[in-house]
Amino acid sequence: MFCNHLSKPTLISAVKRACGLPCFFTLSKLSPLHFSTDTLTKVEKMNGNSDKHITRVLFCGPYFPASHQYTKEYLQKYPFIQALSLSALYLHCGVDDVPLAAVPDVISKYNICVVKMMRLTSNIISRATQMKLIMQFGVGLEGVDIDAATKYGIKVARIPGHVTGNAASCAEMTIYLMLGLLRKQNEMQISIKQKRLGEPAGETLLGKTVFIMGFGNIGIELAKRLRPFGVKIIATKRSWALHSIGSLQSDDDNLVDEKGSHEDIYKLARDSDIVVCCLSMNKETVSLCSLLYFTSVLYVLWKDIILDCIEIEMLNRLGVGFFLTSCQLAQRIVDQLHSSRAGIVNKSFISSMKKGALLINIARGGLLDYDAVVHHLESGHLGGLGIDVAWTEPFDPDDPILKFNNVIISPHVAGVTEQSYRAMAKVVGDVALQLHSGTPLTGIEIVN
Repeated sequence: MFCNHLSKPTLISAVKRACGLPCFFTLSKLSPLHFSTDTLTKVEKMNGNSDKHITRVLFCGPYFPASHQYTKEYLQKYPFIQALSLSALYLHCGVDDVPLAAVPDVISKYNICVVKMMRLTSNIISRATQMKLIMQFGVGLEGVDIDAATKYGIKVARIPGHVTGNAASCAEMTIYLMLGLLRKQNEMQISIKQKRLGEPAGETLLGKTVFIMGFGNIGIELAKRLRPFGVKIIATKRSWALHSIGSLQSDDDNLVDEKGSHEDIYKLARDSDIVVCCLSMNKETVSLCSLLYFTSVLYVLWKDIILDCIEIEMLNRLGVGFFLTSCQLAQRIVDQLHSSRAGIVNKSFISSMKKGALLINIARGGLLDYDAVVHHLESGHLGGLGIDVAWTEPFDPDDPILKFNNVIISPHVAGVTEQSYRAMAKVVGDVALQLHSGTPLTGIEIVN
């Protein structure tokens, strides 16, 4: 009955939904997932019958839909370029849930892969037999096994943020989060509902000290926009290169009033009214118990405890009760491991911040230690939290962190503006055209 018509992909998808896993989790090391003949036939029909005269671009997953839509619009004059979003395929077929696990079964048919939030492991990349380029619709490549791509002769690239306006868009969003916290946006809504006037009393940016942790493209654009607000800007960077011995740096570096390195972050945090996290995810910014480690541990535990048991025949014998119990166990594993993720903004760092200071994260959710953030919000030491990226995405709307009035969360939209997304769609489209014609690729930064 319940199990008679369930395929393995359906079960895995159900388990993932029940456990609230973010989309970059994959189960690619399990036995290959096989989708229905009808599904793969639809992919074939959308692709056409010729592999010689069509360059195919694959967009992974349902999120950030404007990336695919704008690219498709840009390429509509070129029938020899096909841009396919798996989300569009499955929604068009009337399937509510979008199984990113379909990527391993169809990736062999594509020449370019735009990963978005998909995690491309070595196992998946090994199936990409026609792939020439893996790229991000933006800058983050944490989910791509670059070594594996290099092994299979596939280039990996990002789109530089300063070229497309992505960095500028993120900088503006950062200021939005700052002002929202300073002017007490959530409390304003309460006042409106209760028909109160003249409250809450907010604060200004004027006179504040802002610590930009990671003075890259976004940090530079942020500093440019903060200057007119009358703030003091301090920042850290891996290296502040000199034009000549004893002289100061470029015009961008001169936007900063006080400069530091990674070793100075605790000292600078003590002096700051607002801390903005603009760091990338790497071994220096995320500890051993970070997001990437969490992913690998979860896979081992999940495989050993649950998925080895999820075979159709066994489910037929054990029934629904066992399946639901397994889902509950998976959720407990997730909950237990959730607390082990400790990024660079951890308990020690937040404790070193000035009491009442604001924390903004515009970079990656894994850079912040969730438990430390909650603890310091509850104690009142942290004056407010503004994040555009979260620990798990999509963010749980029932997460207890949302009970705080001094927390503002946006759904990973800092770089999602008409200007930046149209510009990045053009880059993807131009790269597809260049790959098709065999000309050098431009507008991207190849990392391998």
